[in-house]
Amino acid sequence: MALIQSTLAAIFGVQSDKNREEDFKQGDASQFITMGIIAVVVIVVVMILVVRSVLESAGQ
Repeated sequence: MALIQSTLAAIFGVQSDKNREEDFKQGDASQFITMGIIAVVVIVVVMILVVRSVLESAGQ
């Protein structure tokens, strides 16, 4: 859970320097890279679904 929280905080730019330093002391870089890629893909898919839904409800 901490990995997900740290990844999302970093993606949205709210990660503190203290937490970032602690993450890199404890975690493996490949875990953060993998979780970052997964999070970005999920965010993009959700955005696509929301836009499609809005366009359909607008009658386009």
